[in-house]
Amino acid sequence: MAVPAAVFAAGTKAGGFDARWRRHAAILAGVAILLVLLFHEDAAGLAKIWWTSTTFGHCLFIAPVIAWLVWNRRAELGQVVPIAWWPGLALVALGGFGWLLGDAASVALARHLGLVMMLQGAVVTILGPNVARALLFPLCYAFFLVPFGEGLEGPLQTFTVGMTMPLLHLFGVPAQVDGVLITIPNGYFEVAEACSGAKFVIAMIAYGALVANVCFTSWTRRAIFMVVALVVPVVANGLRAFGTIYAAHLTSVERATGMDHIVYGWIFFGVVMAAVIAMGWRWFDRAPDAPVFDPATLQAEPKRRIDVLIAAALVLTVAGAFTAWSAAIAGRAQILPTAISLPDVPGWRRAPMSVRAPWSPYYPGADHYLIGRYDNGSGDVVDLAIAVYGSQHEGKELVSFGTGAIREDDIWVRIEDLPDLAGGAAMRVTAPGPVERQIVTWYRVGDALTHSDKRVKLETLEAKLLGGPQRAVAVHVSAEVLPGRNPRAAMERFVQALGPIDRVADRSAGLP
Repeated sequence: MAVPAAVFAAGTKAGGFDARWRRHAAILAGVAILLVLLFHEDAAGLAKIWWTSTTFGHCLFIAPVIAWLVWNRRAELGQVVPIAWWPGLALVALGGFGWLLGDAASVALARHLGLVMMLQGAVVTILGPNVARALLFPLCYAFFLVPFGEGLEGPLQTFTVGMTMPLLHLFGVPAQVDGVLITIPNGYFEVAEACSGAKFVIAMIAYGALVANVCFTSWTRRAIFMVVALVVPVVANGLRAFGTIYAAHLTSVERATGMDHIVYGWIFFGVVMAAVIAMGWRWFDRAPDAPVFDPATLQAEPKRRIDVLIAAALVLTVAGAFTAWSAAIAGRAQILPTAISLPDVPGWRRAPMSVRAPWSPYYPGADHYLIGRYDNGSGDVVDLAIAVYGSQHEGKELVSFGTGAIREDDIWVRIEDLPDLAGGAAMRVTAPGPVERQIVTWYRVGDALTHSDKRVKLETLEAKLLGGPQRAVAVHVSAEVLPGRNPRAAMERFVQALGPIDRVADRSAGLP
């Protein structure tokens, strides 16, 4: 949110803002820079996501859009008096507390959202409620700086598969589906997270919100336009998936997927954006030169005003208090054994790892990590993996994107979720060969044993803020799908012999 201050400063050269505006804008710019420096790791994390993630690449355009929105309001803004207003510190405190929760629970979304809210709170505190009302949409649009929406990938995968299969059958393609894998006679396709269309839906939400504000005044028309902006890319992505597979049926998988990457990356989103604009064009009801707000309605003298320098100091003090709180709880790491070993399991013996279907969970920040294979002499073969953390923080997390039973861009692909096994989450995965596995996952955090990623975050938050065991342990049991063998039955027998999973996890972390 340093962008508005920079724009205001630029506007003063044209004589649009008086000395008071120049002073408040300069102080806001300085506070924004100091906040970014204070939370530099999170700011750098945001920038890295914007630059490297194909899902959130649209976030690179949000700051320029905010600058443009403020610039369009410059004539009216010059007629609104900036007045420092201490109640704006409530937004700074709310953002700081959200950041603290995200830091304690290792939730990047909460930290990033907290940083943006602190910057928004700085604007409200230093420029006052009248200016904040004038900048309401640009301030709210700053929320799109925060990468969000990854939870849409699963439902959109399901929708894409559900839309693609009937179309393939309608056009005479003998296709079969297994989870997210669609097989045709000359190959198979994975409707992966990247193919779900989530990246375009997320970007279209930001795009639709901008167009709805700039081009419409009617809230009914805005709502209808937003629905269209969401539905069109979802349907278009299903048609794209169908077209790719149908082209592969007519030609080859290599030619179809090669063309799809070009179309998907360079053409598809542009066509969808143009289509959405074309659908809404005739119903635009805002004149291009119409003022966004009436400055005459924003002249009331706000109560609870303070000196702008005091406001700036209070913004930095409130934000800094949460970094100090975070530092105070950062040193509560569990003392772990110098080395750990896999448990002895009655009735089972250690065996060589698989060369037919090698598998290993991914926990790059773990303090201890072990994986081994067991067999019971009766044909049952099971793998056991254990990852142990003394404490968790950014880059060293039990649950995060791309870690766990299968990693990002792994050769193993999740096919479907299976019924829980002994309280653990079970799933079926496949790899080229083809080979299949079933994997069961448990997490031990604080005093809880769970398979829920959300529960892990909550328990981590509780342990950090309120005390308790800081160790976090992941336990995975897996078995290959072999002819004539039942992998689930093998895992059930192994888990029964292994004993309570929470005790296995605690022993691995050096707890009695």
